[in-house]
Amino acid sequence: MLFKKGIFKLACTLVLEFLFLTFANSQEGTGSLPVRIMFYNVENMFDILDDPLKDDDEFLPDGLRRWNGSRYNKKLNSVYKTIIAAGEWSPPAIVGFSEIENRKVLEDLVYSTGLSNFNYGIIHGESPDPRGIDVCMIFRKDIVRIIEYKLWIPHSLNKNDFHSRNVLYIKCAILLDTIHLMINHWPSKRGGVLPGEPVRKEIAMMVRNAADSLSAASPDVSKIIILGDFNCDPDDSVIQMLVNQGESGGEHLVNMAKDKKSTAYGTYRYMGAWEILDQIIISEGLLNCATGIYAYPSGFRIFNPDFLLKKDLKYPGLTPYSTYRGYRYQGGFSDHLPVLLDLGVR
Repeated sequence: MLFKKGIFKLACTLVLEFLFLTFANSQEGTGSLPVRIMFYNVENMFDILDDPLKDDDEFLPDGLRRWNGSRYNKKLNSVYKTIIAAGEWSPPAIVGFSEIENRKVLEDLVYSTGLSNFNYGIIHGESPDPRGIDVCMIFRKDIVRIIEYKLWIPHSLNKNDFHSRNVLYIKCAILLDTIHLMINHWPSKRGGVLPGEPVRKEIAMMVRNAADSLSAASPDVSKIIILGDFNCDPDDSVIQMLVNQGESGGEHLVNMAKDKKSTAYGTYRYMGAWEILDQIIISEGLLNCATGIYAYPSGFRIFNPDFLLKKDLKYPGLTPYSTYRGYRYQGGFSDHLPVLLDLGVR
């Protein structure tokens, strides 16, 4: 009986993939059906329960921020609304997150909001960050199949001394095409560039070396997506270290956010100035490849609908409508704007 159920499940999966691919191919010439990837720093998305192993005291009902069930549920529904809006006709196939406290938060998001209608799966692992904020991912099981995932920290750093976020690596299949994802949340530069700079460099080199290894191991075209909150702009020297091939060559990486610096918005606003801290970097093999899943220059964008913005009370212009302004609760969405990448299918 179990064997028959397994065969039936596999057959259903293959039929779904066939129908999706057939529909995608039917859209060629008018813009192929996009497979949408989203990344969103959700700004301190904590539950209301005390975890004695984490520094989460601020986000408890009796903590400094007076975080309670009502505020938590509002936050869940705000993130749900953002994901649905970002998907337009259909919710994104993959959503990467940073600043999620734990798996329970993801389960509440996926199973207790309208996202429950879309059969999202969860990839999560605990990070060494003292506050417990993690990088993680949800994915639509009707589009994405997970092959494996791992949590990385640089081998060059002592595990006991590493107090930032892991890089989450996911190998997955989308329409029978293999995609490699690396989700990042690098240490902040706030409070001075130097304290976090060595760790950022080590993480960048780890990701760079991983991309080169995946490319070398690929018999065909390597399809790599590196996304996340890098806590620095696309022209930062550490981002350049990640993107540039160097003297020894290696996989050519393309920062899809690089040309967005001239736009009116970034993903984060600091002292009245927009920054693009949230970026998506891809392998050149994914860009305009001849078959299967591919990326294209116009496929990247910062998602900035009106409801995610509000008037900046201190500086001219708009700013992300955050959950908190300092320690004052204002009930918004996040202090970051999401980024999106559409992938076509040939």
